[in-house]
Amino acid sequence: MAAECSAPQTRARDTAFVQPCSLSGLQARLPLGWPTPPDVPPCPKRAFRSHYRYLGYQDLLDPAAWKFLSDFDLALRLIDFTGLRPVLAQRLGWTSGRGWRPFDPVSLFLLHGWQITNGWTRAETLRNLRRPRYADYAQRFGFHDGIYPTEGGLRYFLTALGQHSEVPGDTACVELDDEHTIEVAVQSLNQLLAGAVALLRQADLLSPEAWNEALVCPDGMLHDAASRLRCASVQDSCYQTTTPQQPRPCPAKEKGRQGCSCDTLACAQVCQHATSRDAAARFVYYEGHNGPPASPNAPAGSTPAPKKDNGRRCYGYRSLPLLLADPARRFHLALLADFRPANDREEIPATALLLQLARFYPDLHLQAVAGDAGFGFDVVLHTVYHLQALRVIDLRAHTTDQDKSLWPLRGYDDKGRPVCPFGYALTANGFDASRHRHKWACLHACLHSAPPQVPLDGITYPPVQCPYQATDHPHGRIVNIGERFPDGSIRLTRDLPVGTPAWKRLYHRARNASEGRNATLERWNLKRLPVYGQPRAKALTYLADSWATLTTLARLVREATAAAPNL
Repeated sequence: MAAECSAPQTRARDTAFVQPCSLSGLQARLPLGWPTPPDVPPCPKRAFRSHYRYLGYQDLLDPAAWKFLSDFDLALRLIDFTGLRPVLAQRLGWTSGRGWRPFDPVSLFLLHGWQITNGWTRAETLRNLRRPRYADYAQRFGFHDGIYPTEGGLRYFLTALGQHSEVPGDTACVELDDEHTIEVAVQSLNQLLAGAVALLRQADLLSPEAWNEALVCPDGMLHDAASRLRCASVQDSCYQTTTPQQPRPCPAKEKGRQGCSCDTLACAQVCQHATSRDAAARFVYYEGHNGPPASPNAPAGSTPAPKKDNGRRCYGYRSLPLLLADPARRFHLALLADFRPANDREEIPATALLLQLARFYPDLHLQAVAGDAGFGFDVVLHTVYHLQALRVIDLRAHTTDQDKSLWPLRGYDDKGRPVCPFGYALTANGFDASRHRHKWACLHACLHSAPPQVPLDGITYPPVQCPYQATDHPHGRIVNIGERFPDGSIRLTRDLPVGTPAWKRLYHRARNASEGRNATLERWNLKRLPVYGQPRAKALTYLADSWATLTTLARLVREATAAAPNL
C-alpha cells in the first residue's frame, strides 16, 4: 500500500487550492487588506513617532527571492495592515488625539510578531531592530530616523492590550441550569483573531466545507508564569493587606503544610511567598494516566512496578483557544480564545466561546464540536446540542459506570450505548439530523443467539418476557436519544457512537489541531511566558495565535506557488 500523503503533498495535488491561492492566482487581489469592523471608530491619534505603510510585493515576482523569505516576510508583503490601526487604537484604550505622540500601533504589532515568530527576547528584538542588516524590517514596520521603542514601550503595548481586552458589561451568558447562569467576559482581543481569519478567507485558503461544515475544538494549554513558584497554595487572600485585627488566612496551613504566619513586615501588604508580579498565576497538577500497560512478559502473579510520576506541574496560566480544523486542506487556525489562571476549569469559558461564534463569525455553519473529557460536562454538552452540532467529546467517567448491574436499569452502558432491560446492547441505526437525535435498535439480538452484554440472574435466554419479539416490531426495541437519556442524564449522550470510525475521524482531527497549535507556541518559546502579569501574558498569547494564522496564510501561499508549475 502506498504511504499516506503528507499535508503539503495533499495540498499540492489539489487544483482548487493551487490555482487560486498561488501568487499568480492571488495577484489581482493583492494586497490582502486587514478588515476594520464597521463598529470600530477611527484612530483618534493623527501623528505617530513611526508610521506604517504598505510597501508592496514586487520582490515576490522574482522566484529566486522566495527561498530567502520566511513566512513572516511573506506576510509583510501579502497583507496591508493599515486597517488594523483603528482596531489596535481601540484595544489600547485611546479615546483622544491629545497628549503624547505614540508609536504607530501597527508598527508595534509587527514588531511583536517579528519577536514572537523568531522566539527572541524583548532585548534581542530591540537590538536587532537597530542593526543595519535588519534595516529593511525597520522600514516595513514604519520606523524611521533611528527612532525606536524602548523595552518600556513594548511592555506598555502588551499591558494596555491586556487591560482593555474586557469591556465592562460585555459578557456572554452561560446557562448552568434552569435557574443559574454565569456571565463570562467577552475578550475583545478576539477581534485580532477574527481579522486574521478574515484574511485567510480573502485568499480562499480555507476549503468551502471547512466553513460550511465546521469542526471546532476547544483545548487548553498550560503556560508557566515568568515568576517562579514559591507557594503552591497561593490564592487571592495572599495578596490582601494583613493587620493584627484582621489576620490574613494561610491556605497552605489549612492543608497541613508549613505555610506562612504573615506576621513580619515583609508580609504586611502581600505575603512574602506570593508572586506579586504574577498575582493571577495559580498552581495546578495533572496526573499522568497515559502510561504504558503492564509488560506481557512479566511473570504471572507478580506485583507490577509502581508507575512513574507522569504528572504535569504548572504555576501560571491557561490559554484556551477554539480551533477550526480544515480536513480537506489539513491545517487549522484559532477562531477565538480565552486566557485564565492555570487552575481554572475549562468547560464554562469554552461554552462562552461557542456562544460567541455567531457574534464574530455570523456565516459560520457549525457541524461538530470535538474535545477531550475535560469538556464532557453538562453545560458544554447542552450548549453544543442546542447549537445543532454533533457532540464529539470524549467520555467523562463516573464510579457508577463500573457497576454493570446498573446498566439495564438506567438504560445505557459506560460508553453511552443503550442497553435493554434484559442486558442486550442496542445497535446504532443512524442519526436523524432534522430531529437531532440518534436512533438505536436491538434488531432482535436475543433471537439470533447473541450473548447479552450484561447477563441477568433469574432470566432465561432468549427472554420470553420481551414484548419486542413479535412480528409487529420488525426491528425490535427502538430507542431515540436526543439531548439526554430517558433518565435525564446527559453525561454520556453523544450524537455519534463513541469509538466508531466516524467518531474517531472527527475526534482525531480535533486532537491533531490542538497538538499542532501547542507545538507552534512551544516552538516560539511560549511554554514559559517571557512577560510578567496576566494582562501582558494574555495579550502575548492572543498576538501569538494571530501570527500563527498569518504565518499559516503565508506558508500556504508559498506551497501553492511552488506547486503551480507542476499542474
